[in-house]
Order: sequence, then C-alpha cells, then structure tokens
Amino acid sequence: MSRILRSTVGAALASAAAAVLTLTAPQASAAERPAATDVKVSPRASAETKAFAKANPGPTAAAATVCGTGYTLDRAIPLPEGTDPSMRLATLFSYTNGSGKGCAILDNNYGASQYMYLKVCKMDGTGCDTDSGNFSQYAGPVYVSAFVCAPVTAKMGKTSSSLYINYKSDYVFACN
Repeated sequence: MSRILRSTVGAALASAAAAVLTLTAPQASAAERPAATDVKVSPRASAETKAFAKANPGPTAAAATVCGTGYTLDRAIPLPEGTDPSMRLATLFSYTNGSGKGCAILDNNYGASQYMYLKVCKMDGTGCDTDSGNFSQYAGPVYVSAFVCAPVTAKMGKTSSSLYINYKSDYVFACN
C-alpha cells in the first residue's frame, strides 16, 4: 500500500472512530444529572404542574439545571396548549429563585431542531429577555426580575413563519 493511500485510510479510520465516540458518548453522566427528587416544586404550583413533574421527572430535572442552582419549578405547560402531555411538542417551564428572579425555558420535545422563540418581560412589558433560533433541545433560559405576573410568548415551528406553537399568556409565574 502506498504511503499516500495508507495516510488517507488512516485519516479516514481516525475520523470514523472519532465520530463513533461522539455519537455514543453520553452528554453527561448520571452522576452529573440531578435526580428527579432534586427538583423543587413550588407550593404555589398548580395541580397540573405537580402532576406533570411527577409523571415526567427526567425532562423536569433536566430543565431545572438550565436556569442554574436554587430555582424552584412554578409552572410546566405542555404545548400546544390543550395537548395530552404525552403528545406534547414542547414544554414551557418557569422557575423562580429566592432572590426575586424568574427563569423560563421552552423545552423542545419534537425530537429534531426547530425554530424556537421565547420571550419573558416584567409585568409592565419592560425588561424583556428573549432567545430565538433553531434549537434541538431548548430555547432559553430567559430571565426576568420582578417576575410576578410576567407575560410570556413561546413559539415553535419549522420556520418563524410556519409555526405550530404560538403561545402567549399574561403570566408564566404566579400572580400573588
């Protein structure tokens, strides 16, 4: 075998081995991921949110780590709204911490990269934080201070003009 051919074959084998390792390597070890019991659910959370967190501990725990430490789950909203939670295409999670900060994440349950848009503002519509783009896992985290009754917009679709989720709510956090 010529030196050029051996070099080409060697490079191809090294590239293939690297690709296999990349595809089979876990994103995080089980020790690095929080246990479902590590997710704190707010006492203000609705019965639906509490039931969702109990039935979906993996996604709830994974989303909790995106905001950072010290956050408590306030709401979990399967989207499109009214969809059976097991048939959801996305889940809007909102978390709060003891320092007056709210965090929201739009979790992609579709299984492939999609256009996603997430926006949360203060109650008066100012101080907005937005994240948008094509994501395979989630949009966000987006943060807001003075989160009580914070309005939220969550969108998802093939493109920004071809949406199958266009969710808006006057609040994503508790209004008390």
